Amino acid sequence: MAEAAMEDPAQLWPPPVGTYAEEQGLFQILQNMLEELLIHKPDDPIEFMINHLKQNNDDAPKICILGPPASGKTTVAMWLSKHFDAIRVSQETLLFNETLALTEEAKAHKEKNQKIPNALWANLIQERLSNVDCIKQGWILEGFPENQEQAWMLQSFGIFPRHVEVYHTTFDWPSDPLVQERLVKPEDLSEQEVSKKLLEYHRNFPEVFQIYQKVLKSINADQPSVDVLSQVLTYVQTRHRSAAPFTPRIIFCGPPGSGKSLQAALIAQKYGVVNICCGQLLKEAVADNTNLGELIKPYIDNGWPVPDNLVLELLTQRLSSLECLTDGWVLSGFPRDIEQAEKLQKSQINPNRVFFFNLPYESIMERLSQRRTDPITGQRYHTTFRPAPTPEIQARLRQNPRDEEENIEKRLETYYSNVKDLEDFYEEAFYVNADQDPYVVFEFIESCIIKPLPCRKFRHL
Repeated sequence: MAEAAMEDPAQLWPPPVGTYAEEQGLFQILQNMLEELLIHKPDDPIEFMINHLKQNNDDAPKICILGPPASGKTTVAMWLSKHFDAIRVSQETLLFNETLALTEEAKAHKEKNQKIPNALWANLIQERLSNVDCIKQGWILEGFPENQEQAWMLQSFGIFPRHVEVYHTTFDWPSDPLVQERLVKPEDLSEQEVSKKLLEYHRNFPEVFQIYQKVLKSINADQPSVDVLSQVLTYVQTRHRSAAPFTPRIIFCGPPGSGKSLQAALIAQKYGVVNICCGQLLKEAVADNTNLGELIKPYIDNGWPVPDNLVLELLTQRLSSLECLTDGWVLSGFPRDIEQAEKLQKSQINPNRVFFFNLPYESIMERLSQRRTDPITGQRYHTTFRPAPTPEIQARLRQNPRDEEENIEKRLETYYSNVKDLEDFYEEAFYVNADQDPYVVFEFIESCIIKPLPCRKFRHL
């Protein structure tokens, strides 16, 4: 009987509802549950929801506390941990947690006075946050991520804080004279080491800020601690809402070779949105002998850039189709500069998700310069990642002139000369580390599209 009661949805849903805050909590649970249903598409939705309610605490805090040395991170993290009954996770708690498989490896680096690698920190955090207590009670991540690479790694593990807080220096001298007398200076906080940590923090923080800008709150900690904690509590009790409409309208921007086309295809395949590659759209218009195609053909045949007004007219027609209006779309290859972005906006084509793909120069050259095509079958190969299966095929492979190093460099120069203005124009864009496994990239993009779900859908339920 007890086991049957545990499986009864009535025992798990709905939780008591009373105050406005409780009603908002109920709404959040419902929203997160529907998000998970859309992502996982289980064969048995009822059983999935029951297990979700048993295993997940959607209202649990997920907070990152960042700041320079001596800014009060530990004090705030401990206070939040006590207030929310959440799990505090810091460098110290990770290094002294004997249940984590990677603890000894991290300690070995520490004992040799070696810097613990970002990948090892990220794996330690992922291992700790996947424990049942963190899932149920929530977590306060103190001092992480320290840099852009750690932030990207945490994202690749599906670790997305709901609130990120950044502090400035503060001093909270104890009022009790007895406490003052027994204070000692920590051995590891020499002036030289503090200066080094401070310099490293200020060098890395702008990139971390860019990644978490949508959930980040900067708090001046150079004030009485009670005021700092009051601001902290006010912020972490807020809920972030997306104002984006339900139908996805997605733009992918990035250098050549960054994987935009592959990610667009994966998104289109999974969610049924229309995949629009600007270059392919131009070629299709020419092949179909449309009126616009006739105007575009001379530019394509001669390798000239197609004028913006023709591209925009073609895009407007396609994006205004019933299919795009009802199913949504993902666009790559346009806009390439600020003028095109402004023209897109004037044409009432407004994306609700924009992604910028980042990829190092060396990786771009490796991906593009080694691409080859079989002129007989049209099959594509890569001399390193996907070599031709036989010497006969290898002998007849050809390289597209666009993939010659000189031409790649020209394309990159054009991209990088325009991307800063585009990033400023799309100030709420997401930034993607494209130098990792394509399916890790896809999971990050998917999470940014699905979470949070747009509110309009719920107003129509």
